[in-house]
Amino acid sequence: YQFKERESESTEHFVLRTCNITSTALLFMMKQGGREGDTGSDSDMEDFGEIAKKFKPIEQASANVDWSNLPQHIILYVFQYLPLLDRAHASQVCRNWNEIFHMPDLWRCFEFELNQPASSYLKSTHPDLIKQIIKRHSNHLQYVSFKVDSSKESAEAACNILSQLVNCSLKTLGLISTARPSFMDMPKSHFISALTVVFVNSKHLASLKIDDTPVDDPSLKVLVANNSDTLKLLKMSSCPHVSPAGILCVADQCHGLRELALNYHLLSDDLLLALSSEKHVRLEHLRIDVVSENPGQTHFHTLQKSSWDALIKHSPKVNLVMYFFLYDEEEFDPFFRYETPVTHLYFGRSVSKDVLGRVGMCCSRLVELVVCANGLRPLDEELIRIAERCKNLTAIGLGECEVSCSAFVEFVKMCGKRLSQLSIMEEVLIPDQDYSVEQIHWEVSKHLGRVWFPDMMPTW
Repeated sequence: YQFKERESESTEHFVLRTCNITSTALLFMMKQGGREGDTGSDSDMEDFGEIAKKFKPIEQASANVDWSNLPQHIILYVFQYLPLLDRAHASQVCRNWNEIFHMPDLWRCFEFELNQPASSYLKSTHPDLIKQIIKRHSNHLQYVSFKVDSSKESAEAACNILSQLVNCSLKTLGLISTARPSFMDMPKSHFISALTVVFVNSKHLASLKIDDTPVDDPSLKVLVANNSDTLKLLKMSSCPHVSPAGILCVADQCHGLRELALNYHLLSDDLLLALSSEKHVRLEHLRIDVVSENPGQTHFHTLQKSSWDALIKHSPKVNLVMYFFLYDEEEFDPFFRYETPVTHLYFGRSVSKDVLGRVGMCCSRLVELVVCANGLRPLDEELIRIAERCKNLTAIGLGECEVSCSAFVEFVKMCGKRLSQLSIMEEVLIPDQDYSVEQIHWEVSKHLGRVWFPDMMPTW
């Protein structure tokens, strides 16, 4: 709830409005959460229910209500649903509320938003608030993320904050560039120094998201030396200073790693075998970005089929997600030449009929397929082959491609109701002697068991 004109309203009016609106919303959320098994204790619910019964509209509220004596755990619960600025205003109401505002439970999770007014319209965490957090709550922080805009100044500000978190033991850390990867613009030594502070002091780091950053092999060794027993998730796509040996060190030592995201150039047979060792837990999610920075000049290595087989034998339920952003058909040569256990496959740029044909022959575990562009040659045979071979396929998206209406209907008929997501641009479908674009949605809807229409815009 966005409070308006705080300067002109009385403290009592503000308190009444805060409690009245927030408590009603919270009671609804707790009831909703109760249906899903995600709520507080029964005693909390009863206490809150009794208090909520006493809340009246502002016009009817008594001037003698002592809101400062509400139970602390109720106010704490309400504060958790208030935006930070509103929480700060509420903390000025009375001493009790101010004490609650500084309770550790409210500061375990925090997102720093760092944006430069000259280059971004997004809001930014106030510098004075950042100072207060570092001074009074840095040892309470556990789940922290940084959202920075495209400016180098914002990235440096994030690193300055990181370097001051010497008394905290983080469980999760995320460095997120909302636009251009600004962390890559700053001096590598400054970034590594700040990140090392967190790695050394956080002995229980479980989740680390550092895509598009200048992290390097030595800093990963520091991460492993201090957090090998707890690290479960590591996302580090587009980190050019990390070598295959660096990521292999992580896999060798962090046996609890369940989710991993990286670029294809870091993937190796040794890494797949390390993730398949008896000491390692079953991998749940592996994301691989296959990106060509220089058209015609990028050469991708080939992985052995035995390495993929070892991974699937060890982790049979792993989700293998591959994103392809390649320019030339020759760059696809190392891929889909034998059975590949990919489950989610996305082609961000144009992909040939031949490559899609190989996908149909070699990707039997495929669950989701998105093709943003193909060209002007119909994909009828390739689509039918995918329906025949990929028995787990539940979602498909087609953009700038061509498929005859008859072939598309046959594809849907073969897949049936298991297609939970069918996103096809209208211009993809080519009318033929059996179906027009106007007729096809009835036939497709019949086989899907629900109403379906072609998309006007991509939804993936």
